[in-house]
Amino acid sequence: MSPASVRHVLFQAKIIAVLNQLYPDLIIVPKFPVETDEDVKVVDVGMLTANQAELLKNNVMSSFSPLLCVEVFSPSNTLAEMRQKRRCYFAAGAEEFWLCSQEGAIKFYNQHGEMSSSRLVANFPAAVDL
Repeated sequence: MSPASVRHVLFQAKIIAVLNQLYPDLIIVPKFPVETDEDVKVVDVGMLTANQAELLKNNVMSSFSPLLCVEVFSPSNTLAEMRQKRRCYFAAGAEEFWLCSQEGAIKFYNQHGEMSSSRLVANFPAAVDL
């Protein structure tokens, strides 16, 4: 895995900041390791409840996905890779998956497919600016 670009990290930071502002009682985490049915995947941004964080605080990795899994698309990623990550995160218990484009546009998904907006985080914008 190549190191993330500055742009990638800035989008992660922006998404984390907005989620923290909207949901201060939830735990928003970067680079969260999840053991999936395939292998260990690392969620760019995850959203956990306090109970989930308490349950996992001494673990090296999680046996389940955060409620929300966000991936920031990089030039080295493929859409097939993102579809596979989405499938793995849902299989491990995620409620939603978001994909942030290199321009900051967010696509929202649940297990049934793409949604026009998030149901889990109702006020999240359809795009984030740097």
